[in-house]
Amino acid sequence: MTIAVIGSGSWATALVKVLCNNAEQVNWYIREPEIRQSVAQYHTNCMYLSSIRIDPAKIVIFDNADEAIRRSDVLLFVIPAAFLKITTERISVNFTDKPVFSAIKGIIPDENITVGEYFYRRFDLPLDRFGVVAGPTHAEEVALERLSYLTVACKYPDTAEMMAQLLRCRYIQTVISNDTYGIEYAAILKNIIALCVGIAHGLGYGDNFLAVLVSNGFAEIKRFIEESYPAERTAEQSAYLGDLLVTCYSQFSRNRTFGAMIGKGYSVKSVQLDMNMVAEGYYAVACLHEINKNYKIDLPIVETVYNILYGKVSPSTGIYLLSERLM
Repeated sequence: MTIAVIGSGSWATALVKVLCNNAEQVNWYIREPEIRQSVAQYHTNCMYLSSIRIDPAKIVIFDNADEAIRRSDVLLFVIPAAFLKITTERISVNFTDKPVFSAIKGIIPDENITVGEYFYRRFDLPLDRFGVVAGPTHAEEVALERLSYLTVACKYPDTAEMMAQLLRCRYIQTVISNDTYGIEYAAILKNIIALCVGIAHGLGYGDNFLAVLVSNGFAEIKRFIEESYPAERTAEQSAYLGDLLVTCYSQFSRNRTFGAMIGKGYSVKSVQLDMNMVAEGYYAVACLHEINKNYKIDLPIVETVYNILYGKVSPSTGIYLLSERLM
């Protein structure tokens, strides 16, 4: 089984390392020439997770996504959601006959749709060929080979199990699911909740308040996915609740870090310039704000983050007003 990995950031690099354990070959599309050179010459990604070594016997590096896709049985997209359209617009080869998985925890800006919905609308990818690789995980701990759990979701259990087997190894446990919609939206929403946690932390709120905020955040995630797409699911499982917790509390969480800097008084532009990685929650909250105009679901944390990042509400005022609505 050969797999194409589209993307070269920290999460893509960590997953490439994991896939080298089981895949016959990993066809890695890397856009940046300096990263291609680093991986080819030193077997490390010079920009992301530079301390980990990639098995040179298992990978083939491509500067052309079409060629990487053509030579692969399975595709895994691991790029920021904001750049997915630009990347896929350069792909000319048909890939709808292959299983396509997304490890993207974001939403398509301007389109206001999930990655799965984008592939379905843009490429007519059958829903049974699309799957999601979800957490709770941070790339840094996977790279350090600390025991982690991944959830692989697809409408067809056999397709999910195929990808789960490619990812399963000594330090990765896998769970399969068929709730692609719920897991995609849970991953999108948890980034927004983590932004809010970061803002509150940056303002000086303590653990007591953050515990209440995260609890309400989980209720918000459950409310949205259950009202927008009712299905048989257990939201307390790790792909939903666990991913929320690790994103809100981990030192590696870029969304919490982004929020903390906003809470300390930095502007959005200055935070974006300072951070080397994309905080998906920044784009996601604007999309969820628009999406929820149709559903009209009560999402006070989402609206608070939107008002702080895109409106004229100060972080201190926004969190204070939110605190009046928490239970």
